[in-house]
Amino acid sequence: MIRLENIDTYYGTSHVIQGLSLHVEAGAAVSILGRNGVGKTTTLRSIMGLTPPKAGKVFINGLPVRGWPPHRIAGLGVAYVPAERHIFPDLTVEENLKLAEARSDQPGAWTLERVYEYFPVLGERRRSGGTKLSGGEQQMLAIGRALMGNPSIMLLDEPSQGLSPILVAKVAQIVSELCKEHGITLLLVEQNFRIALAMAGRHYLMGTKSKIQGEVSSAEIIKDQELIKRTLAV
Repeated sequence: MIRLENIDTYYGTSHVIQGLSLHVEAGAAVSILGRNGVGKTTTLRSIMGLTPPKAGKVFINGLPVRGWPPHRIAGLGVAYVPAERHIFPDLTVEENLKLAEARSDQPGAWTLERVYEYFPVLGERRRSGGTKLSGGEQQMLAIGRALMGNPSIMLLDEPSQGLSPILVAKVAQIVSELCKEHGITLLLVEQNFRIALAMAGRHYLMGTKSKIQGEVSSAEIIKDQELIKRTLAV
């Protein structure tokens, strides 16, 4: 569903991603683990076309999409949930959700009612403005809004950021269930390896300039946590 081949991405003259290659199979949940500043978020932005790579290849479901605008990539069924969440503060919960609605006649398509089933608190707060939501509620709203586009792929950036451990565990459980039950392909960026273990089964260990230092399973991480300590060490 996702394949990157030797991409190079810049912020101005800063060469942030240098020759990155990775892949995510259909229906799989994969994480990118690494410390701050190594290029994890830029990887997601490169896939989404928000910070387009200047070299290399980006494939979504076999289609070469490097250079496509973000809305066209989203049209392929790709949803991006940024770490900042980007909730519209002057809109209600329901208005935020409706903004992303992509109507579908397919069985099991996402609707307001289905999002409220998975996130009951959003149904309870449907008339509340974005500024009145807690951090956990905003994260749920960001994920719910992504689902309203009926995606087949979800790019999820640092879902644990700013949340209490209890809320992090709840969000991780919900997203894992969503991916398994609805066949959503997940590429997750995270610094908290315990959350990554709860949500994904395969993990890329990213070092400086987005260099992949290893590709491991959850079982391998559990067996040898020194792998993670070396990857996440400052």
